[in-house]
Amino acid sequence: MSSSSTESLEVEPSTFYDYYDSYYDAPKLCSKEGVRRFAASFLPVLYSLVFLVGLAGNILVIVVLFKYKRLRSMTDVYLLNLAISDLLFVLSLPFWSYFTVDQWVFGTPWCKIISWIYLVGFYSGIFFIMLMSIDRYLAIVRAVLSLKARTTFHGFITSLVVWLVALSASVPELVFRESFNEHNFTTCKPRFTGNFTTWKLFSTLEVNILGLLIPFIIMTFCYSMIIKTLVHCRNDKKNKAVKMIFVVMIVFFFFWTPYNIVIFLQLLEFMGVIKDCQVSRNLDYAFQVTEILGLFHCCLNPVIYFFMGEKFKKYLKMLFKNWQLPGYFCKWCGVHITYHTESTSSFHTQSTGDQDAL
Repeated sequence: MSSSSTESLEVEPSTFYDYYDSYYDAPKLCSKEGVRRFAASFLPVLYSLVFLVGLAGNILVIVVLFKYKRLRSMTDVYLLNLAISDLLFVLSLPFWSYFTVDQWVFGTPWCKIISWIYLVGFYSGIFFIMLMSIDRYLAIVRAVLSLKARTTFHGFITSLVVWLVALSASVPELVFRESFNEHNFTTCKPRFTGNFTTWKLFSTLEVNILGLLIPFIIMTFCYSMIIKTLVHCRNDKKNKAVKMIFVVMIVFFFFWTPYNIVIFLQLLEFMGVIKDCQVSRNLDYAFQVTEILGLFHCCLNPVIYFFMGEKFKKYLKMLFKNWQLPGYFCKWCGVHITYHTESTSSFHTQSTGDQDAL
């Protein structure tokens, strides 16, 4: 992740952390010193912020899931895996943060492992958001079918498939990533064998197709059918459910579509379609902005999928009530929390109504 920006001679669209490759590989007539200074000044701070917020939020999700939900539904399984994906995503940030202000000092093994872990978290996170869309579709549109399909067992099976796909899609990082000295600067980037252009084209299309196109098609279908069903359904919670659906879709595509557009433009630059130096620099800045935008999405996942649900708000209050430090802090701040006692079984209803758990 280290500040990855576009390059004039080399573009690394499949990951977010090759800005320095771009800088050192760029033609000398097209100076990108300003882009490098911008990256070194702002990216470490933003990476650190995403790391702290994402780490705390997703760990809290996992704690509450295991303590109260006990993984008794397909939704619980997907929430857990989404939180794990986001944790993988953010755990690599301290390494890339250091890389933005210095150089890669962790060696080739960690270069491969950190790059691989990051990309696995990236793909798996998007895939689990897609699975949660399918889960909602089954619960609301195919309510009868969902009684058999939306089980914990099926949740674990589909989750396993998602992890296998994410691991497979990230294998090139393990194979080609290396740490080596270039222009008196130790970097961590791929060393492609064979046709370099083909691998660049493949990596860009892989991110665009797996990271945006396929999820876009599936989520659009699921949510359009959900909205159509809810509009024709007399339900007091209809407006809230529709609002939640729009939040999920809009946030997902707002945070990830700009990144995919930028890396596609980077590919055009790499292939020589875009040759203007100022455009190249603008793409560098755009890459850094869209990179951070995508990173912040993993911090919002706990809010979108967890804390906006009424049931999970109750779980969170219960957790804070039993945890002395947060409880003391709330009392010290003058915040009064009202706790509602509900039987455990009431939290685990497997019906279309469990959608407000999200």
